[in-house]
Amino acid sequence: MSSHNIRTMPSEISNAPMTTVALVAIAAIVPALLLMAPVVAGQLATELQMGPAAIGQLFTAELGAMSLATLPGFYWLSRTNWRLAGSVSALLFILANIFSALVDSPVQLTLLRILSGLGGGSLMIICMATASMLPKPDRAYGLWVMGQLALGAVGLSLLPILFAHFGLSAFFIALAALMLLSTPLIGYLPTGKQVPVDQPSAKTGTPLTRPALLGLLAVLLFYVSLNGVWTFIGAIAGAASIDSQTSGNVLAIASLFGIAGAVTATLLGGRNRYNRPLLIGYLIMIVGILLLTGAPDSIRFTVAALGFKYAWTFALPFILASLASIDRNGHVMSLTNLVIGGGLALGPLIAGQMIEALGGYMEVLLGSALLATTSLLLMLFIQPKRLSNPGVAQNA
Repeated sequence: MSSHNIRTMPSEISNAPMTTVALVAIAAIVPALLLMAPVVAGQLATELQMGPAAIGQLFTAELGAMSLATLPGFYWLSRTNWRLAGSVSALLFILANIFSALVDSPVQLTLLRILSGLGGGSLMIICMATASMLPKPDRAYGLWVMGQLALGAVGLSLLPILFAHFGLSAFFIALAALMLLSTPLIGYLPTGKQVPVDQPSAKTGTPLTRPALLGLLAVLLFYVSLNGVWTFIGAIAGAASIDSQTSGNVLAIASLFGIAGAVTATLLGGRNRYNRPLLIGYLIMIVGILLLTGAPDSIRFTVAALGFKYAWTFALPFILASLASIDRNGHVMSLTNLVIGGGLALGPLIAGQMIEALGGYMEVLLGSALLATTSLLLMLFIQPKRLSNPGVAQNA
């Protein structure tokens, strides 16, 4: 059985462009707190007098809730109308953000961020599964990444102005308003994943295949690697005696390179095999990590940071599209949401422990390069042309 018999294009997606607009818009709003974390964290400290630990707990609570939304998603994803589930999740997200704007207690705010994360995580699962059902999922995921980065960049620019005039509540009201404006787009999402007639067992949730498990492991390693490096890249610059103004300017420009990476992936999308773009993206990312070793000067740091940011946003759409190609019932993409959250959380945790224990960044950087290399090998292994036995083509 070929892989084309597994991934089906539901007839209900009759307007693929509008479906793409819907998933990109909704998926950009959901992780806004994390994308704009540096500015929001500063306002939390100033306005609510929250310390670093409390701020960290708040962000971890929302990220964890977004990831854990995957678990109930296993039940309702194949049993519920996705538009109805999306509407309920959007309502939960809107209400949680409106109430977030009204409270001034860190504990109450953290609890509301958990509710927002559950609603947003459920929406993200629907968006990721919808992208896997489009005719060119790699392009859809490229736009998915680009939308998040673009909204994050706009937010980082505008929030300081809004905070100066309206305070922290402006951020949560803006999130609620953006989601409210996006709710009509839920009507362009599919009602659910169609099950191929020759795979009735998919209705009950077939066990994950070996390629799916390897692909999920590759995503986990990818995110542990990239977030372990990106979280401490400013500190790496400081340890190399690069002043904060220079490193800050470089990282701001890197954000634009991140958008450029997603745009490039979108333009190059629409192919059946992803070996070449995966190789290019991963290798640039690995070279960028290695360039950060050994106390880089400002030029080497700039090349490393720009290349690293460009590479991971370029590679990510092809990573997600590879997983979408082996997703039988939406469960793989649902699990991907959980794995991404786990990788985002584990990366800084592991890297921070290593930095404190070993007193430097070399081991973290070499370890991250090794994780990225392993992730690349796993992604190449699950590509269809890497399978020599035609009998297992159905797993790819």
